[in-house]
Amino acid sequence: MIEQTQPAHNFPSATPPESARHNIAIVGCGLIGQKRAAALAGCRLAICCDVDLERAQALACAYRGAEPTTDWRAAATAPDIDIVVVATTHDMLALIAAAAAGAGKHVLIEKPGARRAGELDAVAAAARGSGAMVRIGFNHRCHRAFQKARAIFDSGAIGPPMFIRGRYGHGGRLGYEREWRADPALSGGGELLDQGVHLVDLSRWFLGDFTRVTGRTPRYFWEMPVEDNAFLLLETAAGQAAFLHASWTEWKNLFSFEIAGRDGKLEISGLGGSYGTERLTFYKMLPEMGPPETTAWEFPGPDDSWSTEFAEFLEDIRLQRRPRPGIADAQAALRIVECVYRENAT
Repeated sequence: MIEQTQPAHNFPSATPPESARHNIAIVGCGLIGQKRAAALAGCRLAICCDVDLERAQALACAYRGAEPTTDWRAAATAPDIDIVVVATTHDMLALIAAAAAGAGKHVLIEKPGARRAGELDAVAAAARGSGAMVRIGFNHRCHRAFQKARAIFDSGAIGPPMFIRGRYGHGGRLGYEREWRADPALSGGGELLDQGVHLVDLSRWFLGDFTRVTGRTPRYFWEMPVEDNAFLLLETAAGQAAFLHASWTEWKNLFSFEIAGRDGKLEISGLGGSYGTERLTFYKMLPEMGPPETTAWEFPGPDDSWSTEFAEFLEDIRLQRRPRPGIADAQAALRIVECVYRENAT
């Protein structure tokens, strides 16, 4: 059985009332910054900041009243700004977020949040001092297939979880080895910090903390000082495992994530667009075993995880609840990444 499911949100409204709308500054007006600007759940984009003024101007022109600038400090601390979205290269994420949180602004930091876990310590300290809310942009948790998978998982329908198997990849593009992701000073690492960190975060979301970490970060194709593939084996204290592979040599874009339990399995495939239709399949084991009872849901249409995520952040702010994923989640994922990098450095 296949069901097609339209967007459904777990918050009161994707558009807050006029009195609750916030002024937003976006720092970093590239592709991700543009996606964030289009998903502000009814809030007002007031400042567009980028090192490239023309790029900031191009984004500002699309939103009435938005001001372009190249001064990230002024953008992150402007008196009339309520929320700062940081979507820069990885080397600037934590620096800008700390300044914004220190000025009392709520902050959405694009994943992975920083190059290393320790860079987020200053953000956490600034947020504690000002009371600012900080959320990390692991938007994959907000995909409709994952939201439904989490509900099934929490119901106990697949039984005690055993293992996770995840794959995520694309094939790069001409000149990829000259882009900022290939420069470890800017990126902090390669494919493991790019797409692999999503797999790590999702695995932690379902299985909890990992106490044993091992992996390999080879460079098979791209002539660059960072890895183009990452293979990870993670284990919890209870022995549950996650086997993950992220790749920049996946010539046909791919996303696949499986959560296996003693009584069934959840399989998420596709993310929309070039990754194929987003789909969740639930395989329920029968008492006599054999072929499982299978139910599938398809989630056509555009990726609405960005707007879902931002609306949830607005609810975090309204309810004064701790954002999840937050700084602690990003640091836990980054420590796993660092462990693998240390292992491969030796």
